[in-house]
Amino acid sequence: MAKARSSAKQSRAQAQAQQQNGGGGHALSSKLARYLDPEASWDKDQLLDAVHWIRQVVGLICGLLWGAIPLVGAVWIALFMAISTGIIYWYYAYALKVDEEEYGGHGALLQEGLFASFTLFLVTILLHQKKKKTNLNFVIDIKFPFFFVACSFRGL
Repeated sequence: MAKARSSAKQSRAQAQAQQQNGGGGHALSSKLARYLDPEASWDKDQLLDAVHWIRQVVGLICGLLWGAIPLVGAVWIALFMAISTGIIYWYYAYALKVDEEEYGGHGALLQEGLFASFTLFLVTILLHQKKKKTNLNFVIDIKFPFFFVACSFRGL
């Protein structure tokens, strides 16, 4: 009888803990599932935040990959831009099926987080190259002449 009472108390305590934590392990999966649910309602700021952070993850992953291989040149930068833009377009047009005009059109959605992602992409490549003990000045001169010229004008 005492065992039955203690097990009942434990199960009630576990149920309360799950309720306070938002339903246990399923809370996280339901929050992540919302990002792929076309029926979910989005306000403009929420959707732009989601697009922004997805683009940052893509920039980090591509930067690590490009830096590890190493892929050098404008073609690979253009490929990153195409991949990043394609993923974002697929996300809001096909996965979420939102009306882009409600959120400022294609331009606003495709531009959100683009420059921050591009910066993260470049910094990740440069840090990865530096970690590999390559000549960083050579990498900057070859890959990013506009960066080298801008630093020269500022006296950096």
